[in-house]
Amino acid sequence: MSATGGPARQTPPPGPQAAAPAVAEASAVAAAGPVAAGDATRIGHFVDGKRIDGTSGRHGDVFDPATGRRTGRVALADAADVAGAVEAAERAARSWRDASLARRTAVLFAFRELVHARRDRLAEVITAEHGKVFADAAGEVQRGLEVIEYACGVASALRGSFSENVSTEVDSYSLRQPLGVVAVISPFNFPVMVPLWFVPVAVACGNAVVLKPSEKDPSAALLLAEWFAEAGLPDGVLNVVNGDAEAVDALLDHPGVRAVSFVGSTPVARHVHRRGTLAGKRVQALGGAKNHLVVLPDADLDLAADAAVNAGFGSAGERCMAISALVAVAPIADALVAKIVDRMAGLRTGDGRRGGDLGPLVTAAHAERVRSYVAAGVAAGAVPVVDGRDVVPDGEPGGFWLGPTLFDHVTPDMSIYTDEIFGPVLGVVRVDSYDEAVALVNANPYGNGAAIFTNDGGAARRFQHEVEVGMVGINVPIPVPMAYYSFGGWKASLFGDLHAHGEDGVRFFTRGKVVTSRWLDPRHGGVNLGFPTQT
Repeated sequence: MSATGGPARQTPPPGPQAAAPAVAEASAVAAAGPVAAGDATRIGHFVDGKRIDGTSGRHGDVFDPATGRRTGRVALADAADVAGAVEAAERAARSWRDASLARRTAVLFAFRELVHARRDRLAEVITAEHGKVFADAAGEVQRGLEVIEYACGVASALRGSFSENVSTEVDSYSLRQPLGVVAVISPFNFPVMVPLWFVPVAVACGNAVVLKPSEKDPSAALLLAEWFAEAGLPDGVLNVVNGDAEAVDALLDHPGVRAVSFVGSTPVARHVHRRGTLAGKRVQALGGAKNHLVVLPDADLDLAADAAVNAGFGSAGERCMAISALVAVAPIADALVAKIVDRMAGLRTGDGRRGGDLGPLVTAAHAERVRSYVAAGVAAGAVPVVDGRDVVPDGEPGGFWLGPTLFDHVTPDMSIYTDEIFGPVLGVVRVDSYDEAVALVNANPYGNGAAIFTNDGGAARRFQHEVEVGMVGINVPIPVPMAYYSFGGWKASLFGDLHAHGEDGVRFFTRGKVVTSRWLDPRHGGVNLGFPTQT
């Protein structure tokens, strides 16, 4: 779900990516009293209810993507820093697991009210660090709020079953109990929503959490941890350690961590799943995507063009559910491409604090990788209908800019089709039939999401049955489920069996137990060496 590199398929460093606040007013760390370090803010960790600097001595630069200026120095945790956070979580987990459901949900309700009341401030932090425009950041906060609200009702999801008299005066019932300490490793592209996919559910189920956000935009996670504490969550139940691959591997190797939730690129998700599983942990690792939008000849082309632009270029394409492959079924390709070009002419790329439609990419290196994909597409023979390298942004020239890019006549052997670009690049693939379109989607190694635009109910029903992906949209271009359903793909988009949030989230963060009970009375006495039977 993060970028998987340029035409050479370079793998990004393990662990999420991030960037720091541009203005004190919008900064999560401003409220917590960060220490100024020259021209940048020093950003540490949150462990056992307080800010700490860490002991590794390693730091990373963070930038304002819209200006290119360094705005923060984030501490990069080593194994000792991670161990300290896990120890705090272990201490807290012993008492938090015994907290009543009423107490846990009271904390979650209070946390929900804090996030809801301060959602604009949280969106400002996202915009300042990640670069996405404010409206998009506000939407991210709203989707995170929905998972908090789902977790507020966790009592019903944790409810067990009871059977009386399974044998004579013997009863059986089931329980779900917390795992202990769990880790959450989240990516740069959703610094609020993805942590909120996991943390509220894990906490509601009685676990303690160590969250490692992206080192490119860490401040939102620190703010969430402080607001959780303000809502009454005991010290140590939620800890935040910032870091890079060293911190990720330390979490995967630490024996006190019982489960790991990860969202990132497929190569790193595969690494996390393998290493975590070998270490004896439960792992859910959500990887990359190459999402397709299939447009049938009977579709409303105006609505399909709107959807392609919205889903292809929102958040500058830095979404795991972004549409990057538009599959046009003959004979509508020319008309559909023309309508998309018309809509792209009105898009404004610029500083997300000024409005506009899409902001910069998260780092200079990532912007350069996406640019290299555009160059590779041209070299491979795809037609660059709109070349985003020529964009004139509404922002400072030092920002990490790339405008929306549209390729036509893309073929499945081109890197702009095979790779997850994770930028504002949309490729049109032309096919002759519905069957060819479905075969194209199913042949892709990724299986995150796919959508179809059609007015034919039979075709839509057939598509939802035949397509080999985890999330399907019918006239919905970005089919992200609501919080009470679960998010996750198939094939190389998911490593592990359970998806994020919803019922799968509760199952992931708990273990099942079945109790068989009989309350003895004198009638049950005596010695009987026969094999016990259910009579």
